[in-house]
Amino acid sequence: MKAKAFDTGLFKRILKYTRPYKWRYYGVIIFAISLSIFAALRPYLLKETVDGYIKTHDKMGLLLYIILMGVVLLMEVFSQFYFVYWANWLGQDIVKDIRTKLFQHILSFRMKYFDLVPVGQLVTRAVSDIESIARIFSQGLFMIISDLMKMVVVLIFMFYMNWKLTWIVVIAMPILVYVTRIFQRKMQVAFEEVRTQIANMNSFVQERVTGMKIVQLFNREKIEAENFKEINNKHRVAWIKTILYNSIFFPIADIISSITLGLVVVYGGFRILNGDHFTTFGDLFSYTMFIGMLFNPLRQIADKFNEMQLGMIAANRVFDIIDTQDHIQDTGTIEAPVFNGSIEFKDVRFSYIPEEEVIKGIDLSVSAGQTVAIVGSTGAGKSTIINLLNRFYEINSGTICIDGENIENYTLASLRKQIAVVLQDVFLFADTIYNNITLHNPAITRDKVIDAAKKIGVHDFIMNLPDNYDFDVKERGVMLSSGQRQLIAFLRSYVSNPSILILDEATSSIDTYSEEMIQRATETITKGRTSIIIAHRLATIVNADKIVVMDKGLIVEQGTHQELLLKADGYYKNLYDSQFAVAN
Repeated sequence: MKAKAFDTGLFKRILKYTRPYKWRYYGVIIFAISLSIFAALRPYLLKETVDGYIKTHDKMGLLLYIILMGVVLLMEVFSQFYFVYWANWLGQDIVKDIRTKLFQHILSFRMKYFDLVPVGQLVTRAVSDIESIARIFSQGLFMIISDLMKMVVVLIFMFYMNWKLTWIVVIAMPILVYVTRIFQRKMQVAFEEVRTQIANMNSFVQERVTGMKIVQLFNREKIEAENFKEINNKHRVAWIKTILYNSIFFPIADIISSITLGLVVVYGGFRILNGDHFTTFGDLFSYTMFIGMLFNPLRQIADKFNEMQLGMIAANRVFDIIDTQDHIQDTGTIEAPVFNGSIEFKDVRFSYIPEEEVIKGIDLSVSAGQTVAIVGSTGAGKSTIINLLNRFYEINSGTICIDGENIENYTLASLRKQIAVVLQDVFLFADTIYNNITLHNPAITRDKVIDAAKKIGVHDFIMNLPDNYDFDVKERGVMLSSGQRQLIAFLRSYVSNPSILILDEATSSIDTYSEEMIQRATETITKGRTSIIIAHRLATIVNADKIVVMDKGLIVEQGTHQELLLKADGYYKNLYDSQFAVAN
């Protein structure tokens, strides 16, 4: 991989985030300048002390210069404090702004984006990559500005004191700059690989921890440990490469610095011993400090550039996401009124992958207030219907209408506000039951929640939990059983008072007692509203107003339970008979 030495366009884009904090930005630069001046004054004052007062035994002058050096030191400390504090403060404010923008951008992505991009990579971008951007300011840009200022001020002092001696130092500087440049480029490429391996590791760990039950059920522990060992080793190799470059660079930089210092001391010392007035002991004494102040920033600029490169690489990855335009186009201008609930699919076609249609020109009508069940084998396209009705995905062709209006004409927020979905795989946040029901919607009061819970028969089970409605269900609701989680999902949907309710296989994979509770809850929450029920177990939907049978993306049958059973060799009848035989 060949990396750019420096991406000016990307850097300018990052700097735009300093605009709301421009006075602090300028303040940091001012303190960087003052820090450089006060730091360079110390060696100069020492030179004046040695040549002017120690050499002449002027005790009063010596005392005054010691006091002056103390004042300079205090000012240097003061400048250092505000420089570091404001630089880090600015970096964190910028991180806050970018992270907020990134997360808001992620929230607007289509579901298709999340199908393709690993969660671990998004977590890396939103957390560790953005933290690296902060280091552009706290450890990179401003430190480089401070170091460059210090070098300029030091050179001014050195030329003022002895311009001939200073040329020895100036001649050596391009050599160190050249070496720094070579290693800076190599380390940029190495750090890019480090960031890639970190993202891969995050994705791997996040996925395996989330699916730990499957890993252990299928005895995959050793295999996954070996897979992780391989990923971990790639991460180690990437870091070792950066360590190798650092290990080579710094000794070379030290050698160049030491040789330069030696030449200055030897040349200046011989001139003093020869008795000419080329230089003084004070000059040599201060030059040993000046050379350190000049060369240390030069060699450390490689480190600062490393921080800059890490931040720039991270920023590039973050901006790649921000620049990704994979949103559902919210082109609707109509604020949806309270729906009556009639739904119509007209010749709807859809594919998750181009050229592989999963919905193949279906036509489906659901009357307002009707309960419609959709059944079929796995992969028939049942759950896709839900995704399309909520506009999580865009259809290839055809139209979907609610109350006679194309759903694309409604604003997304007003459309989704009136459609509630209960999924088989219920997702609960690491929060209280109450907050999982209301999702922090202030319009839903505790009284409303309790009243709704009583109506669908889940109040008693909640009251038997520690802390009742304030019970913390932990991550993904692990403190509750599968049936209890689904009951909470039912309550969450019911309390929002939707016009249209969708139950996606909501009665599978639960115990008999919970299923009975869910059946009673289903009767309550579907009453008086359009409901679509998707289930594998046909016994749960025999009372539906209409049953739609899907197979391979097509509607192959529809009618009531009794009507479909009358079809001698019908798909539904065969499916029902096979389930009835298994049940017996």
